[in-house]
Amino acid sequence: MKVYSTYLFDADGTLFDTADLVVRCFQYVARKHCSQELSREDILSGYGLPLKGQLLERLGQDVNVDLMLDDFISYQLKILDENVSLFPGVSETLETLKSQGKKLAIVTSRKRYTTGRMLELTGIQQFFDTVVNPEDTLLHKPEAEPALLALKRLDANSGDSLFIGDSQFDIFCGQRAGMDTAFVNWSHMDVNDLPVQPTWQLDNMQDLLNGLLP
Repeated sequence: MKVYSTYLFDADGTLFDTADLVVRCFQYVARKHCSQELSREDILSGYGLPLKGQLLERLGQDVNVDLMLDDFISYQLKILDENVSLFPGVSETLETLKSQGKKLAIVTSRKRYTTGRMLELTGIQQFFDTVVNPEDTLLHKPEAEPALLALKRLDANSGDSLFIGDSQFDIFCGQRAGMDTAFVNWSHMDVNDLPVQPTWQLDNMQDLLNGLLP
């Protein structure tokens, strides 16, 4: 088993179970602003990408995207506390990795404010040395820039770092940064449907401690 010194985690769908939260918010703004019904499957197909681009892609380039963003975030904050939780084993695994002296970061397409709120709600903020949000980079997942920024902040080497995520965008981001990658099998996506294959698969978060299987 390969040993890593640095772990970069996606947030939504990897650490946080927020699928219902995201779906509810998308459906809310689609109905309010466009009188459209978006399916859960369509919404989750873009899970992990920056919100503004997802709204434009799904609801059209001529929408008032800034107003929709405001409404999306406002509604999300209203229902956030009851619609976010950690996946099993996340807190315990992070605590163990941290106790082993590992460097930990979050690399997410979620905005800084709501990421911070979710970290506070779930009580895991103390485990992370840095958080990279879309406000921090010009390019976003699936490009390498967010992962490279995290590595720079951590003074870490890509060769002994692992990127963990639940979507093709995470796997591409990690690979393009020269990192090994791990796909979480609790994703809404099937690993066999990904256009790029990860180095490892995780059946649960504790696999990071117990051994990784290709």
